[in-house]
Amino acid sequence: MDESKHRICMVSDFFYPNMGGVEEHIFNLSQCLIGRGHKVVVLTHSYNDRVGIRYMTNGLKVYYLPITVFYNQCVLPTMICSIPLIRYIFIREEIEIIHGHSAFSALAHEGMLVGRLMGLKTIFTDHSLFGFADASAVLTNKCLEISLADCNHCICVSHTGKENTVLRAKVNRERVSVIPNAVDTALFTPDVTKRKNNCITIVVVSRLVYRKGVDLLAQIIPEICARYDNVQFLIGGDGPKRWLIEEIRERNLLQHRVTLLGSLEHSQVRHVLNKGHIFLNTSLTEAYCMAIVEAASCGLQVVSTRVGGIPEVLPPELIYLVEPTVDALLSGLERAIADYTSGNIICPLEVHKKIISFYNWYDVTRRTQIVYDAVRREDQKTLGHQLASYLSSGVLPYLLVVSLCYIVLQFLEFFVPRKYIDIAKDYNYSNSHVKPKDEKSKTKT
Repeated sequence: MDESKHRICMVSDFFYPNMGGVEEHIFNLSQCLIGRGHKVVVLTHSYNDRVGIRYMTNGLKVYYLPITVFYNQCVLPTMICSIPLIRYIFIREEIEIIHGHSAFSALAHEGMLVGRLMGLKTIFTDHSLFGFADASAVLTNKCLEISLADCNHCICVSHTGKENTVLRAKVNRERVSVIPNAVDTALFTPDVTKRKNNCITIVVVSRLVYRKGVDLLAQIIPEICARYDNVQFLIGGDGPKRWLIEEIRERNLLQHRVTLLGSLEHSQVRHVLNKGHIFLNTSLTEAYCMAIVEAASCGLQVVSTRVGGIPEVLPPELIYLVEPTVDALLSGLERAIADYTSGNIICPLEVHKKIISFYNWYDVTRRTQIVYDAVRREDQKTLGHQLASYLSSGVLPYLLVVSLCYIVLQFLEFFVPRKYIDIAKDYNYSNSHVKPKDEKSKTKT
């Protein structure tokens, strides 16, 4: 490959068949990078029987490592046990840049550490917002500060997310860029024929967890149903808080007006959105929230809490922003219902066209490539400079961990030399300079 092209490894615990904002970001960014002639492979852990190498659309190679999941779809951060396998893959694929995703992903931080010790460049994309008060946030923030102390560059999906990352991880703001998410507007298109004309459908598509505001949703549903006889709820997603929605539905005898669809494949989300008139997001914290962009792209009115980076995502005419309280959300929903009833709404096709002009994966990819180009020009750090970078975190025992990892890598260089590792044959990228397909196809190797 010529000098202007990069060899990139996307590393994260979160990838297909698991679905979410991080997974979609990695897949779509990888597809567009492949379309621009770069080599991209994805490194993640195994999902049930999905172990080994798989190929997805346009020859995207995915390594499903045989590592057991420890908690919340993340591997146990041993720091040592995965080094031989990760090193082997980096050498086999001739990787130059390690791109980790999500602060929750232990595999991403391990991959970035191994990559740095091998002399590779590292980039980290933060997809979440964290607080500063509770114990879990303090621990996570400290781990992130240690991990990013020697990272070449960071990417955040919103300006609010950037400020949050700079504060909690103590990263130099000059090493942080803001590149928003995008949406596949060719997939998320309006289809008003699927809407019911005799009622107003409020759609919720979200993981049913605390930080997504499920407790607020549980209080809103019976109140809205009591005020409006022609309103029904369509809820897609699953999680530990699903029992709360089921209990509220049973207690208020709303089985015929509240439909729980459970976990959805990403290909099903568009069909669910097109059945609705209003999209409701009750999140308590969000760095970006791709769900509201997908809903707006399908022409729905969006009612959302004003938290995190959400105010940056859509212009005021396309969203009803309210405070994360029950009263405020009820008021926002009533305004959306009144506007729909009176016809004071923007045509779904016009909304879709606006979203196309706002968000484009090819623009996101172009901006990400600029970061890759800048990182590639940076000088390579010695082990001494890397250890000095970690001193700023104040966690001196971590230097012993880094040193041990470096010693393990040196042992591997002696017992498993690079010259004995077969280099993988590159996919024929001349046939992949096309726009990503809507559906993911995959075959076993």
